[in-house]
Amino acid sequence: MYALTPFERKSFDLFNAFHDFENDFFGNTSLNSFKTDLKDEGDKYVMEAELPGFEKEDIKLDITGDTLCLTAEHKQENVENKDDNYVYRERTYGSYQRNFDISAINTEGIEAEYKNGILYLTLPKKEARKPETKRLEIK
Repeated sequence: MYALTPFERKSFDLFNAFHDFENDFFGNTSLNSFKTDLKDEGDKYVMEAELPGFEKEDIKLDITGDTLCLTAEHKQENVENKDDNYVYRERTYGSYQRNFDISAINTEGIEAEYKNGILYLTLPKKEARKPETKRLEIK
């Protein structure tokens, strides 16, 4: 049974002695974030956010001013039952949040779709404003 418990072999590197010190001491600190990719498709950006294991209802998108806040939350079931017979547990529960600057985005045209653990956001660009040219009259 204990053979199922994952472990890592780490070699000591004199030049990088404190490699992963923070993760070893505090645990993995990247759990409050998720990976995103952003593509420029000319008139729009397409963002893909990796959110595996979430239901669509667990994901929230909020726009405040020029900021898009993407929040997702895993809710743990059976919190009171501590006798679950787990030998090792890696799956985490909690909330994940990231904020994105959308000052160059037309917020009225944003579209979102969640499919196979990936959230796809279509972010249309604002139309580029051409500088206005005025001729001043000399008096």
